[in-house]
Amino acid sequence: MSIEVGSKLEGKVTGITNFGAFVELPTGVTGLVHISEVADNYVKDINDHLKVGDMVEVKVMNVGSDGKIGLSIRKAKPESEQRPQRPQRPSRPRQGGGRPPERPENFETKMAKFMKESEENLTTLKRATESKRGGRGARRG
Repeated sequence: MSIEVGSKLEGKVTGITNFGAFVELPTGVTGLVHISEVADNYVKDINDHLKVGDMVEVKVMNVGSDGKIGLSIRKAKPESEQRPQRPQRPSRPRQGGGRPPERPENFETKMAKFMKESEENLTTLKRATESKRGGRGARRG
Protein backbone atom coordinates (compact mmCIF):
# COMPACT_ATOMS: atom_id res chain seq x y z
CA MET A 1 0.00 0.00 0.00
CA SER A 2 1.63 3.24 -1.10
CA ILE A 3 1.03 6.54 0.66
CA GLU A 4 -0.66 9.10 -1.57
CA VAL A 5 -1.36 12.75 -0.88
CA GLY A 6 -4.98 13.23 0.15
CA SER A 7 -5.53 9.73 1.52
CA LYS A 8 -6.92 9.23 5.02
CA LEU A 9 -5.29 6.60 7.20
CA GLU A 10 -5.44 5.33 10.76
CA GLY A 11 -2.16 5.65 12.65
CA LYS A 12 -0.64 5.29 16.09
CA VAL A 13 1.08 8.17 17.91
CA THR A 14 4.65 7.02 18.57
CA GLY A 15 6.25 10.22 19.77
CA ILE A 16 5.41 13.75 20.86
CA THR A 17 7.63 16.83 20.58
CA ASN A 18 7.00 20.51 21.23
CA PHE A 19 6.39 21.06 17.48
CA GLY A 20 4.16 18.08 16.70
CA ALA A 21 3.52 14.37 16.95
CA PHE A 22 5.00 11.43 15.07
CA VAL A 23 2.42 8.96 13.81
CA GLU A 24 3.21 5.46 12.56
CA LEU A 25 1.06 4.58 9.57
CA PRO A 26 -0.20 1.06 8.67
CA THR A 27 2.62 0.65 6.13
CA GLY A 28 5.19 0.97 8.92
CA VAL A 29 6.45 4.42 7.92
CA THR A 30 6.25 7.38 10.27
CA GLY A 31 4.92 10.83 9.45
CA LEU A 32 4.72 14.11 11.35
CA VAL A 33 1.57 15.94 12.39
CA HIS A 34 2.67 19.53 12.94
CA ILE A 35 1.19 21.17 16.06
CA SER A 36 -0.83 23.54 13.85
CA GLU A 37 -2.53 20.53 12.23
CA VAL A 38 -3.67 18.85 15.48
CA ALA A 39 -6.86 20.83 16.14
CA ASP A 40 -8.94 23.63 14.65
CA ASN A 41 -8.20 25.94 17.57
CA TYR A 42 -4.82 27.15 18.89
CA VAL A 43 -2.78 24.36 20.50
CA LYS A 44 -0.37 25.60 23.14
CA ASP A 45 0.56 22.18 24.52
CA ILE A 46 0.15 19.17 22.25
CA ASN A 47 -0.01 16.90 25.31
CA ASP A 48 -3.48 18.32 26.02
CA HIS A 49 -4.71 16.72 22.77
CA LEU A 50 -2.56 13.62 22.18
CA LYS A 51 -0.53 11.05 24.05
CA VAL A 52 1.78 8.26 22.93
CA GLY A 53 -0.21 5.19 21.94
CA ASP A 54 -3.33 7.05 20.77
CA MET A 55 -4.91 5.84 17.54
CA VAL A 56 -5.72 8.81 15.29
CA GLU A 57 -7.12 9.32 11.82
CA VAL A 58 -4.77 11.42 9.69
CA LYS A 59 -4.80 12.85 6.20
CA VAL A 60 -1.61 12.79 4.12
CA MET A 61 -0.81 16.40 3.23
CA ASN A 62 2.52 15.93 1.45
CA VAL A 63 5.22 13.40 0.77
CA GLY A 64 8.68 14.90 0.36
CA SER A 65 11.33 13.64 -2.04
CA ASP A 66 13.44 12.86 1.04
CA GLY A 67 10.72 10.52 2.37
CA LYS A 68 9.26 12.90 4.97
CA ILE A 69 5.48 12.65 5.28
CA GLY A 70 3.35 15.60 6.41
CA LEU A 71 0.10 14.64 8.11
CA SER A 72 -2.96 16.46 9.44
CA ILE A 73 -5.47 15.37 12.07
CA ARG A 74 -7.75 18.38 11.71
CA LYS A 75 -8.15 17.97 7.95
CA ALA A 76 -8.92 14.27 8.37
CA LYS A 77 -12.15 15.11 10.20
CA PRO A 78 -15.36 14.97 8.17
CA GLU A 79 -16.47 18.33 6.76
CA SER A 80 -19.34 18.58 9.27
CA GLU A 81 -16.91 18.48 12.22
CA GLN A 82 -14.46 21.00 10.83
CA ARG A 83 -14.69 24.63 11.80
CA PRO A 84 -17.00 26.42 9.38
CA GLN A 85 -15.32 28.84 7.03
CA ARG A 86 -16.07 32.50 7.56
CA PRO A 87 -18.57 33.71 4.98
CA GLN A 88 -17.20 36.14 2.43
CA ARG A 89 -18.49 39.67 2.62
CA PRO A 90 -20.52 40.60 -0.40
CA SER A 91 -18.81 43.31 -2.37
CA ARG A 92 -20.86 46.45 -2.55
CA PRO A 93 -20.64 48.78 -5.49
CA ARG A 94 -19.33 52.20 -4.55
CA GLN A 95 -21.94 54.88 -4.53
CA GLY A 96 -21.91 58.63 -4.15
CA GLY A 97 -20.84 58.53 -0.49
CA GLY A 98 -17.23 59.03 0.47
CA ARG A 99 -14.59 61.20 -1.14
CA PRO A 100 -15.21 62.73 -4.50
CA PRO A 101 -12.93 61.43 -7.22
CA GLU A 102 -9.70 63.41 -7.34
CA ARG A 103 -8.96 65.27 -10.47
CA PRO A 104 -5.35 65.17 -11.58
CA GLU A 105 -3.19 68.02 -10.35
CA ASN A 106 -1.11 69.98 -12.76
CA PHE A 107 2.60 70.55 -12.23
CA GLU A 108 2.26 74.07 -10.83
CA THR A 109 -0.23 72.96 -8.15
CA LYS A 110 1.98 70.05 -7.13
CA MET A 111 5.05 72.30 -6.98
CA ALA A 112 3.27 74.93 -4.88
CA LYS A 113 2.07 72.26 -2.46
CA PHE A 114 5.58 70.81 -2.22
CA MET A 115 7.17 74.22 -1.60
CA LYS A 116 4.67 75.03 1.16
CA GLU A 117 5.31 71.69 2.93
CA SER A 118 9.05 72.09 2.48
CA GLU A 119 9.04 75.57 4.04
CA GLU A 120 7.03 74.28 7.01
CA ASN A 121 9.45 71.40 7.50
CA LEU A 122 12.49 73.72 7.33
CA THR A 123 10.95 76.11 9.87
CA THR A 124 10.29 73.25 12.28
CA LEU A 125 13.82 71.95 11.80
CA LYS A 126 15.39 75.39 12.43
CA ARG A 127 13.43 75.80 15.66
CA ALA A 128 14.55 72.40 16.90
CA THR A 129 18.25 72.92 16.09
CA GLU A 130 18.41 76.50 17.43
CA SER A 131 17.04 75.42 20.81
CA LYS A 132 19.68 72.69 21.04
CA ARG A 133 22.58 75.03 20.23
CA GLY A 134 21.71 77.41 23.03
CA GLY A 135 23.13 75.20 25.75
CA ARG A 136 22.60 75.99 29.43
CA GLY A 137 22.41 79.43 30.90
CA ALA A 138 22.72 82.77 29.16
CA ARG A 139 24.82 83.53 26.12
CA ARG A 140 28.39 84.52 26.67
CA GLY A 141 29.38 87.72 25.10
